[in-house]
Amino acid sequence: PTVSMQLKKLADSVGETLYETRGRKLYFTDAGQRLIAAGREIFDVIGRLDSELADLHGLKAGTLKLAVVTTAKYFIPHLLGPFCARFPEIDVSFAIGNREQVIERLERNDDDIYIFSHPPRELDINVVQFAPNPLVVIASRAHPLAQRKRINFGDIVNEPFLMRESGSGTRLAIETFLAQHHHTLNVRMTISSNEAIKHAVAEGLGLAIVSQHSLAYSSAPDICVLNVKNFPIKNDWYLVSVRGKRMSKIAETFVDYLQHEGVAMLRQKASA
Repeated sequence: PTVSMQLKKLADSVGETLYETRGRKLYFTDAGQRLIAAGREIFDVIGRLDSELADLHGLKAGTLKLAVVTTAKYFIPHLLGPFCARFPEIDVSFAIGNREQVIERLERNDDDIYIFSHPPRELDINVVQFAPNPLVVIASRAHPLAQRKRINFGDIVNEPFLMRESGSGTRLAIETFLAQHHHTLNVRMTISSNEAIKHAVAEGLGLAIVSQHSLAYSSAPDICVLNVKNFPIKNDWYLVSVRGKRMSKIAETFVDYLQHEGVAMLRQKASA
C-alpha cells in the first residue's frame, strides 16, 4: 500500500498514467517507461559523481558495485574480505544471480564489474580472463563409483544426474562439453542451487557436475570427486565491464587486486 501511494503521488506529479494493472500483473505505460529510463540516467550520473569524488580522496570512500553468477559466490567473499580490510571506508554492493539475471544487470549497466564463467560475447563489453573454473563430477561417498580409480565418462552417462537450471553458466559449459563428445546425460532432476545439488548428491539421488570452487569453499564431507576421464572440464572465470564506461578508481584497484592477489589466493586454496 505504501508503494502504491507513492506511485500515485508520482503519477499525479508527472500528470501522466505511469502503469496499468491487468489481473494481478502490472504493465508500465510509455510515460512510465520513459520515467524509468530517466530515473536510471539520474542514478547513473549520481553514481559517476560518487566515483569521481571518491577518486579525489584516493580510495578512502565510495562504492564498489559487483555482480556475480551464483557459483562465484563461493570464493568472491573470501577475496573481498582482505580487499575491504585494506580499504575499510569502501562500501560494496554485491549482487548474485544466475547467468541470465547477471546479463540483465549488465544490459542495464547496473554495476562496475561482472563475473561470469560464460560472458555474453554478443554484447559490447570488455572481457578479461581471470582464473580457472574447473568442473568436476561428484557422487555420494556411499556410491559404488566412489571406489573406482578410473572411470570412462561413457560408463556413467546412464547414471541419474542432477543439473543446474537453463540459464546457468555451469549448465552451458556442461552442454558444450556433451556436444563436443557426442554424449547425452540421464537428467533426473533440475535444481537451481549448487547447495541443494550437493545435498541431493550426498543423499544418493544421483551424480552431478559442479564447479570445483563450490566444493573448495564449503563443507561437503559426504561427497567425493570421481576420477573421470576428460575431467575436470576446462572452464574459466572472466571479469566483464561495459565497454566505454569510465571505471572508477575503486573498481580499477579491485580488478588489479583480483588479477594478481586474488588469483594467487585461489591457487593456494585449490592446492590445499
